[in-house]
Amino acid sequence: MKTVKLCGSLLIAAALFSSCTEQSDVRMHTSVNADGTCTRIVSYSKIMSQEMRDSLWTDSSQRRALPVPECLEISGSTYSYTQVGNGDTVTSVLTHDYNTVAEMSEDMPLQLNGAQLKATSSFTKQFRWFYTDYTFTEVFSSVADIFTHPITDYVDDDVASFWFTGQPNILQGLSGVEMAEKIDPIERSVTNWLNDNIFQLNFDFIANHYDSVINPPVSREQFVAQRDSFKDFVMKSDEVLKSGDIMSVDEKKVFKDFFHSDAYAFFFDETPSGNALVKENLKILSAIDLSVPYTLTMPGKITDAGTGVCQNDTVFYPLTGERLIPHDYTISATSRVNHVWAYIVTVIVMIVAACGIIYIKS
Repeated sequence: MKTVKLCGSLLIAAALFSSCTEQSDVRMHTSVNADGTCTRIVSYSKIMSQEMRDSLWTDSSQRRALPVPECLEISGSTYSYTQVGNGDTVTSVLTHDYNTVAEMSEDMPLQLNGAQLKATSSFTKQFRWFYTDYTFTEVFSSVADIFTHPITDYVDDDVASFWFTGQPNILQGLSGVEMAEKIDPIERSVTNWLNDNIFQLNFDFIANHYDSVINPPVSREQFVAQRDSFKDFVMKSDEVLKSGDIMSVDEKKVFKDFFHSDAYAFFFDETPSGNALVKENLKILSAIDLSVPYTLTMPGKITDAGTGVCQNDTVFYPLTGERLIPHDYTISATSRVNHVWAYIVTVIVMIVAACGIIYIKS
């Protein structure tokens, strides 16, 4: 999906509201032990000048990078430390130990639009004498309810899953040309889905706050009745035809041109209503922009990293808001611990057995 280009008041708002984008360098690491206990470490970085640090960090305050990204709830962290690096980059690391993985997921530190991301975890062991396999799974609940129009109204389930998560790989075996032919219509459908959701959100917001419109050119009932024709007008504007992105339009202009009135302009200015509308739009944008690299370590050697990438027995997963759009997102891995003692015992038993056989025969 093309990156959404912000314009007007949304561009200003995006700079004012903190989110879990790469600018905050938010990361999350999970470490699971053989006995089921576990540790979750969250880190984030902010640029803080020496002057800011001197004014905000007092002897009695916790010296953390500020402001804390909006997607983090860190009040439950039991230990933290802060480092100041090059270029006034301040990184805070927060750690919490848990007795079980279920307890850890219930205390999820990530949140979206002020609500905790929901997740469930499981940890199983399979003893096999010579080794024990450990499997950890964490399932993050979908955020599809943020969108009025479900993505499956625009593309099939498998296509939506592929577009946002890469699975299943519906392009396997195709040539570059064939891939392009398949991707282009998917991208158009997904763009239409996002455009429809953004239009619906903004139009419904104005309709629901119609009492605040001074000297409206039409009644609320007439306004709602013209929704489809107004949407068609917006989508045929030069800006949308050129970019394909509804957020490239000049909101004030399209409302004025269609309704022949400036009565709706205050929804797109620095007014209480305008700021409230910005926050509603940011609920969608926050879901799309959420990006928290997730790493996992487990006892022994990783034998199956699931959809992650394993390097030096650390599994790396991309945890993004887009992956939570079509369905729940599962992080899973299996590791193996070999039992040296089992080999020793087996060899001893074999030696004893062999000696016994020789003794009997003699």
